[in-house]
Amino acid sequence: MTQAPQSPSLHESDGIFTAAVRHARRVAVLASVESLLGWDEQTMMPPAGGPHRADQAAELAMLVHRERTSVEQGDRLRALAAGPIASRGSVEEQATIRLLLDEHEKQSRMPPRLVEELARVGVEAQQAWVRARRESSWAVLEPWLTRTFALKREQAACRSPGLDAYDALLDDYEPGCRWRELTGLFGALRESLVPFARACLASSVRPDDRFLVEGRFPVEAQRRFVAGVARGIGFDFARGRLDTTEHPFCTSLGPDDCRITTRWCERSLPTALFGVLHEAGHGLYEQGLRREWYGLPPGEATSLGIHESQSRLWENLVGRSLPFWRWCLPLAREAFPEALRGIAAERMADALAAVRPSFIRVEADEVTYNLHVMLRFDLERAVVEGDLAVGDLPAAWNERFERDFGMRPPDDARGVLQDIHWSAGLVGYFPTYTLGNVCAAQFMAAARRALPDLDADMAGGRFLPLLEWLRREVHAAGRTLESGPLVERVTGSAVSAESLMESLRERYGPPHGI
Repeated sequence: MTQAPQSPSLHESDGIFTAAVRHARRVAVLASVESLLGWDEQTMMPPAGGPHRADQAAELAMLVHRERTSVEQGDRLRALAAGPIASRGSVEEQATIRLLLDEHEKQSRMPPRLVEELARVGVEAQQAWVRARRESSWAVLEPWLTRTFALKREQAACRSPGLDAYDALLDDYEPGCRWRELTGLFGALRESLVPFARACLASSVRPDDRFLVEGRFPVEAQRRFVAGVARGIGFDFARGRLDTTEHPFCTSLGPDDCRITTRWCERSLPTALFGVLHEAGHGLYEQGLRREWYGLPPGEATSLGIHESQSRLWENLVGRSLPFWRWCLPLAREAFPEALRGIAAERMADALAAVRPSFIRVEADEVTYNLHVMLRFDLERAVVEGDLAVGDLPAAWNERFERDFGMRPPDDARGVLQDIHWSAGLVGYFPTYTLGNVCAAQFMAAARRALPDLDADMAGGRFLPLLEWLRREVHAAGRTLESGPLVERVTGSAVSAESLMESLRERYGPPHGI
């Protein structure tokens, strides 16, 4: 029988806390090397390097797992949980003890064999995804996804045996959230969103965005332009960098090393620009976390939903606004004088409000975007729960897409193969995109109440007031709060789709005559 740890004195607790923090930061440094390997895999690694990278990832994952499940660290955390700091320490100290112990216990339930296999398959499956997408071949990826979903179900059973399998996976990205809550939130959003999207698509009044998606935007000019935009909104290139990849992402390797990526299309300016605004939004959050708490919960993002709220806020609520384009258009004209000759800021903002169905989620307009996310949420949950076989995903995807969007993907590259998430093992991640949109709208409404000169500031290229407000109200909380309480503290309201629908109607209705 295991004895409950004795409660240490305050003096003893201080020493134990210092040792626990030192250990957690060492693990964070090791984990950042895992992130570096992942970044390199997507941006720099030659195609033939995949098998050796899988070996590297598996070995490092095992090393990190051993450190995370250290018996000595577990003893420290249990002693701290029974001591005075856990009940009378600062908010940050209490959160650190509670969350480190919770993660230690979850990790300790994971067999080393499973940790190694998840890491290895994650690399190999992502390499298969690149080939499958390039060849539009579901057969290339299907066996890897079958294996990945089986491993994720096993992970869920090990880490959180008391939870529904999908909830256990969702909890890794959105702590405390449950799929039934999301189903209710998404259902309320869908009820308002679908008729509004149909009204926009059916309207005879439509913004003309052809100059943006059928123009000529040389890639080198785009590189300079989007880097200038990211720098203009506050992304610090002394602490970050921008690279090219098949699927845009942001990863943080430490408090002063944040990597963002995008992809390029010479015919379409929005592809790279809004990819960079999105990933730079993630980067601004990472660069705004409290460095004195690096490697510990108060220095980590609240959740993936809150992370997405930051990226979607900068991408859509800032980047598609008229005040933003009053500042940005001269920069764009300088980069693309032929393509944007005679274009005014008003026409640019109007063009960016065009609603048109797209097969590709990352290129979808803001109104239809959440329908893409809901599709993925429903399908991945059905696979995890055993209600849908991995082999049936393409047909289920196409049927649902046709029902939601009125068109059928012409091939799997523009259908079930377009996202890297499942091959990377990110099952339970997708719903955080829509949750992020919902929270972004609530945060932006609160920011406008707090910053009455926000539009004038953005039009003048002054984004610091908004960034400072976000850092003070959102970033500084770290993981001391879950997303629901954080949203309520910042905005005065519980998480709700009302602000998002109000924002969409206000910004997309008039350009479509609604």
